[in-house]
Amino acid sequence: MPRVTAPTDLPIAEVIPAVREALAAHQLVVVQAPPGAGKSTALPLALLDEPWLAGQGIVMLQPRRVAVRAVAARLAEGLGETVGGTVGSRVRFESRVSGRTRLEVVTEGILTRRLQRDPELRGVGLVILDEFHERSLNADLALALLREVQGALRDDLRVLVMSATLDAGLPGRLGAPLVASEGRAYPVEIRYAATDPTGRIEDAVARAVRRALEADTGDLLAFLPGVREIRAAAGQLADVDAAVLPLYGDLPLEAQQRALRPDPAGRRRVILATSIAETSLTIDGVRIVVDSGQSRTQAFDPATGLTSMVTTRVTRDAATQRAGRAGRTAPGTAYRLWSERTHALLPESRVPELLEADLAPLTLELAQWGSPDPAALEWLDAPPAPRIEAARTLLRGLDALDDTGRITPEGTRLLDFPTHPRLAHLLATGHATGRGALAADVAALLEERDPLPPGSGSDLTERVEALRNWRQRRGHRGDAAVLERVERLSRQWRQGLEVAPDNDLPGAWDVGELVALAYPERVALAREAQTGRPPGRFLLAGGQGAALPEGDALAGVPALAAAHVDARHAEARIYLAAPLDPAALRGHATWVDAVRWDTRTGTLIAQQEQRLGALVLDTRPLRDLPPAQRVTALADAIRAEGLHLLTFPADAAQLRARVGSLRFWHSDEAWPDLSDAALLDTLEEWLGPSLGRARTRDDLGRVDVRSGLTARLPWNLTRELDDRAPTHVTVPTGSRIRLEYRVGEAPILAVKLQELFGLADTPAVDHGRQPVLLHLLSPAGRPVQVTQDLRSFWNSSYFEVRKDLRGRYPKHPWPDDPWSHRPMKGVTRRGV
Repeated sequence: MPRVTAPTDLPIAEVIPAVREALAAHQLVVVQAPPGAGKSTALPLALLDEPWLAGQGIVMLQPRRVAVRAVAARLAEGLGETVGGTVGSRVRFESRVSGRTRLEVVTEGILTRRLQRDPELRGVGLVILDEFHERSLNADLALALLREVQGALRDDLRVLVMSATLDAGLPGRLGAPLVASEGRAYPVEIRYAATDPTGRIEDAVARAVRRALEADTGDLLAFLPGVREIRAAAGQLADVDAAVLPLYGDLPLEAQQRALRPDPAGRRRVILATSIAETSLTIDGVRIVVDSGQSRTQAFDPATGLTSMVTTRVTRDAATQRAGRAGRTAPGTAYRLWSERTHALLPESRVPELLEADLAPLTLELAQWGSPDPAALEWLDAPPAPRIEAARTLLRGLDALDDTGRITPEGTRLLDFPTHPRLAHLLATGHATGRGALAADVAALLEERDPLPPGSGSDLTERVEALRNWRQRRGHRGDAAVLERVERLSRQWRQGLEVAPDNDLPGAWDVGELVALAYPERVALAREAQTGRPPGRFLLAGGQGAALPEGDALAGVPALAAAHVDARHAEARIYLAAPLDPAALRGHATWVDAVRWDTRTGTLIAQQEQRLGALVLDTRPLRDLPPAQRVTALADAIRAEGLHLLTFPADAAQLRARVGSLRFWHSDEAWPDLSDAALLDTLEEWLGPSLGRARTRDDLGRVDVRSGLTARLPWNLTRELDDRAPTHVTVPTGSRIRLEYRVGEAPILAVKLQELFGLADTPAVDHGRQPVLLHLLSPAGRPVQVTQDLRSFWNSSYFEVRKDLRGRYPKHPWPDDPWSHRPMKGVTRRGV
């Protein structure tokens, strides 16, 4: 085979020797090169004949299908070949390789599938992760799997991580050498808007495009957040003297190629693109960039398990990437539709997708890999544990994982479908139940954009009907271009399932039953029957409330399966769904014992419920309530509402205070913790035996808490408690006066002053170590003095108190010498 030669007129050529040397010595190498340097189109060719490859091939990952096709075509063109020769490409449903292929350009998910089938990657000597700065989930997963392969199976396998913008700490985190290319980008003049745009962003982009076409030369690339905005802007620019061309991932290959190639008629091009044009693609002739500053991505909420599309501002590194498109082949200009002040406030870089995305696909891949615990792999950023747990919950609902987190035969089957596990389950189960053609149509409609115009309602069944009418050239409504893409995808699914198309109109419940396979937690029951709410409000099986748009045709159905849901509101918004037969839900439901506390009525509810997630389809009384379930439910109720549900009589409250005081005074001793927090934590232990047959708030108020508290006290401490923290103190008159204990304070002894005549020392507890706090009372029982030093009181304060008391209580003795007077409980016939 002849030696492959790479272009030498690109900036990357200067560092190719350094890259060769680094790869010869290291398993893992990082290359940083700015846009246009040739790292994607020259470097891979330059490495094909390296001795360490030993005749093996190279696999290069790209984050998008558009980039795969464009990069593969550019590489093949550099060799004077077409794709499928030395250079091949693979994307979902499309493979252009041959026995001569030595360099494959693939999307990231393709590599994961190959690793699962062949962990040793036989025949591959180098894997290149291009555009790694985007930190896509699949790129992070591929890197983690490749590092394990290098450590366990293939110490000769090389990995090259390539990035246009680089996290300065990346080489160190990977333990890899860095080879950097300065590049040779042309200067790009950045022009900011005076203020941030208001109104629709597509309007602002269209105005900016018109101004730029008049002020500058060359082709123009405009970045918009999504297809809707691209179409709207294209409509406004229909009259400009240029070819207005869309560019986004779902375009047919021919339309993508038209946007990437010079116009056959020699006209200027206005390319309206999503963020797919940020990297990898060099579009010859582009001298102008108009950047809306917005990007549309999926946001996953692990609390609800729902994903929604959100439009966000670009990060500064993405804005740099976009502006760089204008300077790849000549000096250019970039118009940013935001102010320079706003630019300084943008986030510096993108958050790795791994930290924000739905991790169900990754979790299933890890289970198949044999590492259900992500911690077993080396990650740049570890997948968040709550998102992994949410993914496991979903996958268990799809029968893809067992209770231990290991993959099931169904999970292995789902990985054969190059799509999300939800849709894979829909396709696999739909086919197994004889509905393969409908499953293909439904899956394609869920993956593609909505073919019906806005305001068409949420019923997915109508989309299936529109597709099948369009396919048969019957009268239909809908966007023909979108329906064509849907049909192309459906055809690919049908070919994989080996089923013929079905153009009959589906039954009333058929589509909903398939949607329920993909989204079991979004099966929903109407709420108005129970709550009196207006039609269109539903409870999802996952527990969240959801609503249809006002006036939607599905508002009156008793049950539905929701597919597209916006979870950004307290009540989720349903945008795409299909009706379900409520009776059919019973086949998927299970009877469970439900024992719970109703806070509204203050009653323990004990019944059997036929449940599908949070949905209760039927109930029947639970006749034999197991004691353990009663105790657990009542304990949960007390924890939720507080200990005030229980009645603590005075002796019980003082028992807690006495024990708490000794615990406070002697932290090194084994006195039990009877604080509110400790009692709530241990309700089942100390209160469980006393709950008996309690069912209501009144029952809980009558529960004997003292016996439960006493049981918390070890037998050997019971007598010591009475000895060291007695309930009463005997005063000189012989009266036994109750002590009031408060944790952290001295016990209070409220006693009439006259009963202490002649007593010198303040009474004390805890073997005399803790003096009580005396509340000295008048004959009427009103406090006249508070002291812990009785001796000092008799010698000083008493005489001031005596003056007042003698005037108010003349029949009572108020001696000049309280030391010698006998203590008294009441009056005497002789005053003193």
